[in-house]
Amino acid sequence: MFADPVKNLRVFGLKDDDTVVDLGAGTGFYSIAAGRLVSRGQVYAVEIVKDFLDTIKHKIKDARLTNVHVIWGDVEKIDGTKLKNGIADAVIASNILFQIENKEEFIEEIKRILKKKGKVLFIDWDKEVPSHQLGMSPKGGLHMNEVRDMFENKGFVFQREFNAGSHHYGMILIKN
Repeated sequence: MFADPVKNLRVFGLKDDDTVVDLGAGTGFYSIAAGRLVSRGQVYAVEIVKDFLDTIKHKIKDARLTNVHVIWGDVEKIDGTKLKNGIADAVIASNILFQIENKEEFIEEIKRILKKKGKVLFIDWDKEVPSHQLGMSPKGGLHMNEVRDMFENKGFVFQREFNAGSHHYGMILIKN
């Protein structure tokens, strides 16, 4: 694994009672880690690949977590997550933006589900790393400053950047 979810979530500063949404949860690395950190809160793992949903459910069961909920949803559409407006204290968007075609609606969906002053943990592949080092080619990858500009244009405030692991960049943004 190139990035350490626990380390990155500690940088994020989740509170024990936060409601967290993991967009494009994949196989649940961040969802499970967040579930352990917000023991009095809730985690929603949103994923569009149905096979991954079963994987996450098995990991939740193995981890004996009762606060992680799996949702089949499309993060590229407004209301695609099926979550209420302003439900989340925090959103995790890790290794997803490079795969998304409709980046504008993705950011709008984040904005819709976040509470005012809610925060985003954004992590993605560093476009500066040659693709042969990754064993893949992250098409659609963007430089950190491009992503920061996209979020700021939607009313988010940049809080800080951080080392998100080899081959990644990370930043925290706040909904204004």
